[in-house]
Amino acid sequence: MCNAYNVTTNVQAIIDAVKGWKARQNIKNQPWLPGIYPNYSAPILRLVDDELELTEALWGMPTPPQFNVNSKGEPLAYDRGVTNIRNVSSPHWRRWLGQAHRCLVPFTTFSEPDAKHKNHFFRFVDGREVAFMAGVYAPLTRQIKKSDPAPTEGLFYGFLTTSPNAQVAPIHAKAMPVILTEDYELETWLKADWPVAKELQRPLADGLLQSAPAEDRMAEQSSLL
Repeated sequence: MCNAYNVTTNVQAIIDAVKGWKARQNIKNQPWLPGIYPNYSAPILRLVDDELELTEALWGMPTPPQFNVNSKGEPLAYDRGVTNIRNVSSPHWRRWLGQAHRCLVPFTTFSEPDAKHKNHFFRFVDGREVAFMAGVYAPLTRQIKKSDPAPTEGLFYGFLTTSPNAQVAPIHAKAMPVILTEDYELETWLKADWPVAKELQRPLADGLLQSAPAEDRMAEQSSLL
């Protein structure tokens, strides 16, 4: 599953990538985020009163209770969180699949682990600064760590995954994020009824991505900072 991605662009570039929409930002300044991991804060675009709002949320939706257990099957005192959502038929996820809880998750590159759990990053062949993953979000309360004195309250998000395309499959044969690149896909995800929106849970077309090993990607990031 995707356990890291980055946004190495600015607020204006994210807003400009969503053409034809009114947009407002709830983020004064967006620093480059060369490493976004579970429970990190990152930008999302959500629809508020028919206008896009760029705001921040924490990466990780609540874990289904039956999976938030230790090796003995006992409930954990904290919530591990779910970053990648695949089974949209699950009652746990259905409550957040309506238009009111959908969002766009901007990214520049994303990673998938290989069989040795080594991250490989994928970027667009055309060098574009930003694209979007199909996300869901909600205002929630999560006990992120057992050591936290109290649960964290705020906006949380995750994004949908699907089967991999030809570039991702050799690295990670199980899944890749649902990536939206066309204007009609962004509008469909944000506005369409679920029977229509769910058709977007499909692999990105072959040939749009190229892969770079994690060490190469991190070297590139270091040169940019």
